[in-house]
Amino acid sequence: MAISYHRPTKIIVDLQAIKQNLKNELAHNQGKDVFVAVKANGYGHGAVPVSKAALESGVTGLCVATIDEAIELRESGIDAPILCLGIVAISVLPLALTYDITIPVATLDWLYAADEALKTATKPLNIHIAVDTGMGRIGFVHPEDVQTAALFLDSVETMTWEGIFTHFSTADQEEDMYWQKQNQRFQEVLTQLPRLPRYVHVSNSATSIWHDDLGNMVRFGIAMYGLNPSGTALVESYPLYPALSLVSELVQVKQVPQGEGIGYGKTYETSEEEWIGTVPIGYADGYIRKMQGFHVLVEGQVCEIVGRVCMDQLMIRLPKEVAIGTRVTLIGKDCGNEITLQEVAEHVGTIHYEVSCLFSERIPREYI
Repeated sequence: MAISYHRPTKIIVDLQAIKQNLKNELAHNQGKDVFVAVKANGYGHGAVPVSKAALESGVTGLCVATIDEAIELRESGIDAPILCLGIVAISVLPLALTYDITIPVATLDWLYAADEALKTATKPLNIHIAVDTGMGRIGFVHPEDVQTAALFLDSVETMTWEGIFTHFSTADQEEDMYWQKQNQRFQEVLTQLPRLPRYVHVSNSATSIWHDDLGNMVRFGIAMYGLNPSGTALVESYPLYPALSLVSELVQVKQVPQGEGIGYGKTYETSEEEWIGTVPIGYADGYIRKMQGFHVLVEGQVCEIVGRVCMDQLMIRLPKEVAIGTRVTLIGKDCGNEITLQEVAEHVGTIHYEVSCLFSERIPREYI
């Protein structure tokens, strides 16, 4: 998909906000290594610029979801530790070695196959053992299998056992009974191991902010971007500064008579003579059709999105005639008012993680 530099729609990413969020997190978790999650193009913020800003702030390493995301970072000149959190096929292990990418193991079958595949390698592959304590996603379920994997890793030269981790499914909720259950399961696994590896990590953003754990490494994700992991359920323990703004401009403004339909399907009809503005952003950019009925800011004033959001454009109802080229704020601050990613998420019935990840490559990112 081509990046549309020659239209006024753009995402603005405040790298200083990201650095401030990291400064607060590093102070909050003194003595622990912090790896930041930059998967999914940095949650829509831009993986490479965010990674470089994070490393300038003093974090230890980076987390991605796929080998290709890690390769992108390496080819941009980043040489910090990179942990891939997704399952990797045996066939791509040579790439993991070439680009010095740490990967997880979740089954004994994979571990044994990896050992065979790496027999001719000139260096060992860094491995983190994934433990499923109740997320049901990836990882060993049985403690005895974790112990077997640890002993096997210590007995071979093809791999280096660098870490062990689990992931909590309810760390962002006020009720912590299930979190405690998962935490206890993980601690029991650790007690059965012959030794502990360099990195023991369970803390995502939510766990880091609201829970105490025995790990020595944090996987800091959504909070780095200034977003509360719980949405609005819990109050963060230190300030978070949102880094992403989404802006555009009015490309056409016209007065439409009463009784005219706006957009596909005529789902909106003017109740009187109305000023209608067109904004060049649509669902192909990740600003989905469910945004109909929500609002944007124009000169600080709330303007409703009327009619269905189109693939490339949307229409808004203006309070008066406004000049073409006037700034439109879809996410961010404008003249004392603000639209947050959380508000957008609530309107479409999802979470702010998904909203930021939906923004397509077609929208250029500008870094300040």
